Amino acid sequence: MRITILKVFAAVAVSLMCAETVSAEENVDLVPKIHGALRTRWEMDLENDASRFQVRNARVTLDGKVAPTIDYFIQTDLCNAGKMQILDAWGRIGITDRLKFQAGQFRMPFGTDCFKAPANYIFANRSFIGKQMCNVRAVGAKLSYTAFSNDMNDLLIEGGAFNPTVISDHNKWVKTLAYAAKIGYRIQNVKLATGIQSIEPDSVRMNLLGGSVTWTCGRWLVEGEYMNKHYTHKAHKSAHAYNFYADYRMPVKVGVFNQASLQARFDGMTAHSSGTRNADGNLVTNHQARNRVTVGGTLSYVYKAVHCDVRLDYEKYFYHSGVAIPEGDGDKICAEMVIRF
Repeated sequence: MRITILKVFAAVAVSLMCAETVSAEENVDLVPKIHGALRTRWEMDLENDASRFQVRNARVTLDGKVAPTIDYFIQTDLCNAGKMQILDAWGRIGITDRLKFQAGQFRMPFGTDCFKAPANYIFANRSFIGKQMCNVRAVGAKLSYTAFSNDMNDLLIEGGAFNPTVISDHNKWVKTLAYAAKIGYRIQNVKLATGIQSIEPDSVRMNLLGGSVTWTCGRWLVEGEYMNKHYTHKAHKSAHAYNFYADYRMPVKVGVFNQASLQARFDGMTAHSSGTRNADGNLVTNHQARNRVTVGGTLSYVYKAVHCDVRLDYEKYFYHSGVAIPEGDGDKICAEMVIRF
């Protein structure tokens, strides 16, 4: 009799657990969420008295869940200055509440400014850190661990291994991998981040170190970031890059626009190589040393999930004397409209 009662209790317990699992799965919204960002612009190269129109980005993202602890993300740029490219395609599973495993194609966990998407750019053109120094997406896997998270502070640790090849080639067999790790810590309205990255796009390994501080208070956003890239075997002189900016936002009523913001930025970099050798087997300087001052303003129309920015920026460049300035890399004016939903 006692064994029979225990069997009955066990069967009921299993039934309740199964019911709870089914209920949890039924509560998962399986409908994918679709978002997009469109950036159209006009630029004038003041050094060469030339101008151009561009569709700089036409990005579409698809994300959602297939189970309570499994989510996915797919991002495609339908028109990146006239070219189409699949940027992100990854899946993620929550092993525990704090530990997550992610695999696929995505941005390596390193850097701060490089993680800003076109939908939330502060300036029309990215910083030297975000565009030249650390603009790396790769195919691989990573683990992320949230040590703690609350209203006051949180700590996130990420690290992973990736193919060293470009994202347009997933078929190549490799004998070395790329690695990246990042730690992000928030103390109320201050965010601290640091990390390392080790990549080898050709045959020279490059090791990067970086750190950033972000402060938000009311209408203000202030951020500073520094990054160093070291080339092994002295293949190229180490490159340094830095980015400091401030953004001030305020409510306005100008036609349909209900928000305005003013921005200022100072960024720069020393001579930089992308890490790809030339025909002689040597690394070359792809980007000359330069500094830049950017000032601008943005009018925004914010309505629920829709956001439209009309932005005007002026960029002043400072090169070393005697440097030939490539077309489009000198003083310029940029006007753009960004629509995101």
